[in-house]
Amino acid sequence: MKLGTFRSSALVLAGSLLAATALAQTAGPMASPTGLNIPANPEFLAPNPNIRKATAIVNGHVITGTDLDHRLALVALASDGRIPAEEMARLRAQVLRNLIDETLQIQAAESKKLKVEPREINEYFAEYSRNFNRGGSDFPTYLKSVGSSERSLKRQIHGEMAWMRLKGREIEQFVNIGQEEVQAILDRLNASKGQQEYNVSEIFLSGTSENAAQTLASAQAIVERVRQGFPFAVAAQQNSEASTRGVGGDLSWVRAEQLPGDLAEAVRVLPVGQVSNPIAIPGGYSILLVKDQRRILITDQRDAVLSLKQVAIRFPAGTTEEQSRPLIQRLVSTTQNMGGCGRAEQAAATIGAEVTTNDQVVVRELPGTLQEMLLALNVGQATSPFGSIEDRVSVLVLCGRDDPEQNEGPSFAQVERQLNDQRVNQRALRYLRDLRRDAVVDYR
Repeated sequence: MKLGTFRSSALVLAGSLLAATALAQTAGPMASPTGLNIPANPEFLAPNPNIRKATAIVNGHVITGTDLDHRLALVALASDGRIPAEEMARLRAQVLRNLIDETLQIQAAESKKLKVEPREINEYFAEYSRNFNRGGSDFPTYLKSVGSSERSLKRQIHGEMAWMRLKGREIEQFVNIGQEEVQAILDRLNASKGQQEYNVSEIFLSGTSENAAQTLASAQAIVERVRQGFPFAVAAQQNSEASTRGVGGDLSWVRAEQLPGDLAEAVRVLPVGQVSNPIAIPGGYSILLVKDQRRILITDQRDAVLSLKQVAIRFPAGTTEEQSRPLIQRLVSTTQNMGGCGRAEQAAATIGAEVTTNDQVVVRELPGTLQEMLLALNVGQATSPFGSIEDRVSVLVLCGRDDPEQNEGPSFAQVERQLNDQRVNQRALRYLRDLRRDAVVDYR
């Protein structure tokens, strides 16, 4: 790739009448018959405000303030715009680091003759646009409207593709997983049958004794945002310095004893769906989210797949709780006495309710209280009403249930693939550190 260059001395014409007069007196005749009073050799007196200075120059490639602004807008878009003002300075620094890493990854791939074709980037860009129900020229226009650009997103796509190819060429083909390693893991799993394991995600912020207070403050701010509803996976992608950043911090299923002491204790006591306070560990702070828990190689009824009908009623604005009670009672009575799911639509129509059907609901994906209630129901029975009169009040009617098969544990191939992915990610992190160490980065 031919790297961009940065011109810092571009200047513009001053608007001062005095300056224009002086130039006209000293510069000679006009350069062209434009009808304007322009000297043949204009001398510029002020910098061009339209030229954006570089934020960083990475091995000769310029990252401008505009690049940074556009990428920040993409982060805000992924976060539904929920980025507190007090977080912007820290997030801006993190996005700049990501842009530098992205540039190093693209440069490293191209140095190995691993080219990403514009056609591939355009195809991925078109596929990504479908997430926003926008296609053709609508999506670039939309990106511009939110403060970003087509160029910024395509640059990010380019970086991701280049890095994947570089890992495949320089790392993955040199990772060998022995059959004895895989079998040892399977043996340990069988020996651990019945023990508790946890589906965990992490965010790691590195710190030293000198900046420990600042790192802790950043970690606490992240925890507060997540507890207010900000997606943990997005927070991990934006902030985490662990190798799991690219997968939203996902550690997958682990036993507590596989984690360092304080982290192990945290996952044992954290309720499912809760995020921990920052936990001090050697080298910085960790934040954990326990997404789920189960017992190793033990069939869990929460893996059952349900067929459900949701019967819901809505209330006019301003309806009081007292006014809503008779209709809620009719909803309960109707769903309990309608004789099963076959009559759900007909019964719902009598009370002005709406019906939504889903026959692929995994129990563990539901809130905990609904999990317990639904697992105790027989086909045709309904849950207690839930919701709010401001939105809707619903009941779920159980139409069918497919219980999970006996848990035989992961296969040899699954364990091998997971172990391979872990090794590749560890080596990729070291590879990126080497790229950073050898890079020439000039901050402006």
